[in-house]
Amino acid sequence: MPVNVLIIEDEKAIAEGLAYALRKDDFQVEMALDGNTGLDLARRSHPDIILLDLMLPGLSGWEVCRAIRRTSS
Repeated sequence: MPVNVLIIEDEKAIAEGLAYALRKDDFQVEMALDGNTGLDLARRSHPDIILLDLMLPGLSGWEVCRAIRRTSS
């Protein structure tokens, strides 16, 4: 079963580069370009790995991390 990765990165070129490299190695990848969308995707898709930029528009990466930690097991 493939590993699911969520990339939360506001610089689209960086996010797409990471996604390209991960997909070449058979990872399933979702991307979000801001903190709010990233948090929503994390809650809905329950990724195995999250690559999280700390300086994001909307919610910062720190706020996203705290919110995920509060609700994850």
